[in-house]
Amino acid sequence: IIGPDFFKKSKMIDLRSDTITTPTAPMNEAMAQATVGDDVFGEDPTVNQLQQRTAEILDKEAALYVCSGTMSNQLAVRTHTQAGDEVVLEQTSHIYFYEAGATAALSGVMCKTLQGQRGVFTADQLKAALRPPDQHAPPTRLVCIENTHNRGGGSIWSIDQIAQVAEVARQHDLYLHLDGARLWNAAVATGISEKQYAQYFDSVSVCFSKGLGAPVGSALVGSRAFIDRAHHFRKQFGGGMRQAGVIAAGALYGLENHRDRLAEDHANAKVLAQAVAMVEGVEIDPDDVETNIVRIRLSEPISSQVVEQMARQGVAALALEPDSFRAVVNLHITREDIITAGQVITDAINTVRGVQVN
Repeated sequence: IIGPDFFKKSKMIDLRSDTITTPTAPMNEAMAQATVGDDVFGEDPTVNQLQQRTAEILDKEAALYVCSGTMSNQLAVRTHTQAGDEVVLEQTSHIYFYEAGATAALSGVMCKTLQGQRGVFTADQLKAALRPPDQHAPPTRLVCIENTHNRGGGSIWSIDQIAQVAEVARQHDLYLHLDGARLWNAAVATGISEKQYAQYFDSVSVCFSKGLGAPVGSALVGSRAFIDRAHHFRKQFGGGMRQAGVIAAGALYGLENHRDRLAEDHANAKVLAQAVAMVEGVEIDPDDVETNIVRIRLSEPISSQVVEQMARQGVAALALEPDSFRAVVNLHITREDIITAGQVITDAINTVRGVQVN
């Protein structure tokens, strides 16, 4: 069995996630030279600069630096709701699927899930899901969208789809939160700015440690009053950090220097999808690969065996379900790596399926 130590000891083409990157030399230099202070007292100048710049890019009043995307999303839920409320979101969304039941544990809210198409649901679905006011029902308070959508294979919500959902939310006095962990990818892929996406939302979470390659952190943005309230809950959740400028400097460097280069990751992901699409037993449409995530579905429930076989040949990926796995391109992956990975994936699938490999 291949465990975590295998990836540490081996030189791998690591496509498990875009969270596995290490700081580049210039990012390390920025972190080493960071001016720091006590962030709990609001005195860390680098954290303050990162927060101000993030809010500026998203055209919101304020931002709050936190340790992870999960914390950022859960702060949004806690700040927008009270115990007993209901949150509407897509059934494979990160908030619902990957955040350890935190909506219930930390905010005491219920989730109503919608079945989207690659993570994208419609305004009509939202409208149909809303409960009429009734003392027997939890009040619906918040709607969450994830863009790009992780389990949707890096799928992008169109701006029109967002506008339509936002209109329904406004008509029913609901808050709207964007899990924009990979919003940077959506902006680069579409040419639609982050602030154009963000205009429809009461709060937005963005991540620095995925596509931007920083070692730690996300930010929650919104109105000043919203962020002031979220600040209280960050402390309550144990998220107050002290001399956090050391890591905030890495996030700030990535924000200013690594956004445009995401286009390279998207191009490499497309090349990988095109290579793998030719393999017998693979179900993938390269046109569905819009950003840096390639979700590969197999005609047989052999994904774990395929991923283990790939690792033995020097390529790491992540099994999602018995019949699917994903490869995520990041800033350490070159076009040469992608060509190698395409061949390794092909050989691994054929080997596990018992097909002769030349």
